[in-house]
Amino acid sequence: MKIRLLLPALLLSSPLLQAEAVKDREGAVRADRAKMEHDKRWAYNDLDSAFQQAKLTGRPVLVVMRCVPCLSCMGLDTAVLMESDQLSSLLDQFVCVRVINANALDLTKFQFDFDLSFSTLFFNADGTVYGRYGSWTHQKNKEDQTLAGYKKALEAALAIHRGYPANKSSLAIKQPGPLPYVSPTEMPKLAEKYKRELDWDGKVVQSCIHCHMIGDAMRTSYREKKQPVPDEWVFPMPAPDTVGMTLAPDQVATVTAVRPGSPAEQAGVQPGDEILSLAGQPPVSIADIAWVLHRSGNSARHELTVRRGEARLNLTLQLPEGWRKETDTSGRVGAWSMRGMAAGGLNLVDLTDEERRQRGLDTTGMALWVKGLGMYGMHAAAKKAGFQKDDVLIEVAGIRHRLTESRLHGHLMQEHFQGELVTVKVLRGGKTLELKLPMQ
Repeated sequence: MKIRLLLPALLLSSPLLQAEAVKDREGAVRADRAKMEHDKRWAYNDLDSAFQQAKLTGRPVLVVMRCVPCLSCMGLDTAVLMESDQLSSLLDQFVCVRVINANALDLTKFQFDFDLSFSTLFFNADGTVYGRYGSWTHQKNKEDQTLAGYKKALEAALAIHRGYPANKSSLAIKQPGPLPYVSPTEMPKLAEKYKRELDWDGKVVQSCIHCHMIGDAMRTSYREKKQPVPDEWVFPMPAPDTVGMTLAPDQVATVTAVRPGSPAEQAGVQPGDEILSLAGQPPVSIADIAWVLHRSGNSARHELTVRRGEARLNLTLQLPEGWRKETDTSGRVGAWSMRGMAAGGLNLVDLTDEERRQRGLDTTGMALWVKGLGMYGMHAAAKKAGFQKDDVLIEVAGIRHRLTESRLHGHLMQEHFQGELVTVKVLRGGKTLELKLPMQ
């Protein structure tokens, strides 16, 4: 019976970027509340009572951040709430909370991958972060209900809890970093429109701050002050692939592939290695590896401990200057706002070597194909400036070398500011045209 009740609420949803949208998003959120508000396991949008209960019981806190009107991660969310045999005994050991909006989040505690539709954070009752879980595998495949990686994360978080507080010093890097705002409702643009509480008596969806809006608002605050947007807001939560490590989604942090010539290979990482710690941090999931990278600077040096067979090896991961700009942000929700701010709504794709040969272009120069253009608001700026679908950008602000859309966004978000007109050369119908792209 529980499954039949839950599924309608979970299936009625729509992602916030480039995906299907249900007609009744309002109904989806209200259905979720109706089914979950009095659930015996899950506290519903009540973090204070959850942490109080954790203090009384000695259990750790498990917080699920879920964007209900979003199809991404729907399968994972459904599977977690159905409480299969493989999860129930683990969930019994946590105080579980379900949070469906970011309006009242304490950003001094809750920092994670804001672009994901489903995230989990593990805490001690005193507020110490044990770890984070977030799956881009589930984000990309809404029907994926596999729980192996999630189960491993719960087990790893419980192991850290058993060792607390003796292991507290090893968790230092897991803790949130400094931010200029304590709450999303203090942030420019969001403060103008949203309140801390959802409007259940009115239009609840329109009163909700989605997690991705936090990143959007941070970028907007820098743009409006005509300041460079910091790397962590242009290239947030870099995947381990950025430094050359592919990790298995069904494990805590096990390497399945290493890219030749990458920082990971240079560190001596090999397929099959199990990461026991990075920068002294014991991971509970891939998201914890991404968090260490997120908190790294333009260059960094991290101690990396791995298990290889029966051996325990201490390696050094050296991140060279500019490493972060290898991050691919094109599939993130945050890419939508950056396309508006930095590219006037252009959706750009780096042409493959074969596509370049067919067009008579070399493989080392810029060749960003305009896959599409926005039609409304700031996303219509490029169209109004004369850009067209199927144009190929070959020079932007004097840059002619090959680069991805993500790297172009990074350059424009950090080197060019609101009100500027950036010179762009495009190929169209065999001719080279010069256009002006407005920065917003």
